[in-house]
Amino acid sequence: MSNILVIAEHANGQLNNSTARAVACAKAIGGEVTVLALTASGDEVATAAATIAGVSNVINLQDVSNGHALAATQAPQIAAIADGYSHVLAPNSTFGKDLMPRVAALMDAPMVTDIMAVHDARTFDRPVYAGNAITTVKVPDSVAVVATVRCASWAPEAGEQAAAAVESSANSAALPTHTRFVGLVSEQGDRPDLQAADRVVSGGRGLGAAEHFALVEGLADKLGAAVGASRAAVDSGWVPNDLQVGQTGKIIAPELYIAAGISGAIQHLAGIKDAGTIVAINKDPDAPIFEVADIGLVADLHQVLPELTNAL
Repeated sequence: MSNILVIAEHANGQLNNSTARAVACAKAIGGEVTVLALTASGDEVATAAATIAGVSNVINLQDVSNGHALAATQAPQIAAIADGYSHVLAPNSTFGKDLMPRVAALMDAPMVTDIMAVHDARTFDRPVYAGNAITTVKVPDSVAVVATVRCASWAPEAGEQAAAAVESSANSAALPTHTRFVGLVSEQGDRPDLQAADRVVSGGRGLGAAEHFALVEGLADKLGAAVGASRAAVDSGWVPNDLQVGQTGKIIAPELYIAAGISGAIQHLAGIKDAGTIVAINKDPDAPIFEVADIGLVADLHQVLPELTNAL
């Protein structure tokens, strides 16, 4: 039976729902699921992780270096505690993409990225060619499986359970000193995290100028949604690149995705194909986005977005 370690993603004392998505993948693999929370102090994150359905126990590894999620200092801690586990999983978010290759290197194990389906405990599907093809990979029995989980392909493990046991632990690994935390600049404000949001409103080249992104932000705020953008909007300097949605940005799977002024390039569609409902607003009736949209509106977004915002 597999013994699976899931690395919790969290910020500001709040557990990200990407952790529950990674747990869903772990349950599909089968076996005992342990969540590892790397924290500086307190047990809020560990307590929240303990209630995710399917979690057998939680390890709260506390060290002052975990006050900020630095891959260089967290990877040695994970590698030290992962001995004996058959699988080590983390979300394929910015957090996981930065962290898990270091963990794989320290454990001398192969790295599997973006698991979207499980065949058995060592055989997985992952997307290639911007999501246009799926490849099946198999990890040898002689090594641990170190992998990231494609969050868009796994629904968060539903419901809560009676809290699993939480074990406190101290770091025993030697930590590098060549990396230090300098500061954090966040453009997101009070809006939901783009990769975890249930609703997302994105703007593209059709907005015409940076100041017109206020139309997208106004609708997003009415919906309690996150704000996203196409690569064209990011490359134009209208919004920061942490808002980019697509194969070279963030892969998301919200319940509702509204694309305003986005034509629907392949790399963008690869980032939203798992969304529940896709709404496209574009004045070009031949825009590729309409081929994947559940609801399409051929109209001028400069007129439609204010009307939608006012109606809400």
